[in-house]
Amino acid sequence: MTQSIYKIALGLAALLLLVALGMIFMGNLALAGPLLVAFFLALAVGFRGYDSMKGFVYTTVIFAAVTMALYYPQYFLTVGDFKLTLLITPLIQIIMFGMGTSMSAKDFVAVIKTPRGVLIGVTAQFMIMPGMGYLLATLTNFPPEIAAGIVLIGCSPSGLASNVMSYLAKANLALSITITSIATLLAPILTPALMKLLAGEFIEIDMLAMMWDIAKMIIIPIGLGLILNKLLSGRSKILNDIMPLISMAGIALIIVVITAAGRDSLLAIGAILLLVVLAHNIFGYTLGYWFARLFNMPERDARTVAIEVGMQNGGLASAIANSLGKIATMGLAAGIFGPLMNITGSILASYWHKRPPAGYVAPETEEVVRSH
Repeated sequence: MTQSIYKIALGLAALLLLVALGMIFMGNLALAGPLLVAFFLALAVGFRGYDSMKGFVYTTVIFAAVTMALYYPQYFLTVGDFKLTLLITPLIQIIMFGMGTSMSAKDFVAVIKTPRGVLIGVTAQFMIMPGMGYLLATLTNFPPEIAAGIVLIGCSPSGLASNVMSYLAKANLALSITITSIATLLAPILTPALMKLLAGEFIEIDMLAMMWDIAKMIIIPIGLGLILNKLLSGRSKILNDIMPLISMAGIALIIVVITAAGRDSLLAIGAILLLVVLAHNIFGYTLGYWFARLFNMPERDARTVAIEVGMQNGGLASAIANSLGKIATMGLAAGIFGPLMNITGSILASYWHKRPPAGYVAPETEEVVRSH
């Protein structure tokens, strides 16, 4: 009976899509909006019934929310006199606090135990994506602030989703968590420095001000999370269970607010920007993998570096753009990158999951993934 519901949901999704496309072709674009939202929601319900598709449920819901923001932006800009963009920085701080509560001394001891892998991974993270972002920004004819946003997503550290994808891809989960942690902690220094170097020709960058803004978004919340984790000594199961859900909701809200704020710019250049962001993401996976292999890293570690490089912290990039007052332009690339990387990351992880590296032994527990 339950499986039938999922099949019905997928059938309904297909019907809704056909009707919506028909309306679009007939010139009734405005009327297609509610149908497209319903299509994505029905698709998300249908995906839940299949293990191979469950990884796309969250992203599909994001697409439904983004479609609503594109059609009805007025509902995602303000609540009364309160601007919803003001929530972006606090949400990132909550997400970083959650990351801190899931971290421990083990994450940093791993740097001592496997310094080579961490060094290669972090170097690839802050070399490949910023360089590729600059190249793509200069090759396109985007307005300066949007071009700077492409560089910004490249200069951001890897995101928490990379840890989950590394687990699914049968990569080196411990290395993934360590690279994410170290890259995030280095971001207050490296991200502003790289932005000054690579994006300075597009917009004015106050490096010291950006350092302080990022420190407030990363170092302080993570520090408080680490302290709480130490005080609780891993006894708070509720905190470990609820923080990932809060993080997912926070990222979804950030993406929706960015979409609503930058709706006009997105409609004008959305398709081209989507292709540029997709190229950025895929180049990250590809160059990250071969960069690791160049240094003779084993297959598991190379997969890890590929995922760490290709999957960026779009939420942090959005918050930086918002702190500069450029969320509607500079934040667009980050808003697109987030949902897109979850799709490509899931596809890549599924491909590698079916091809375990030689000598692969599954981690003893999935708890570390759930907590990250």
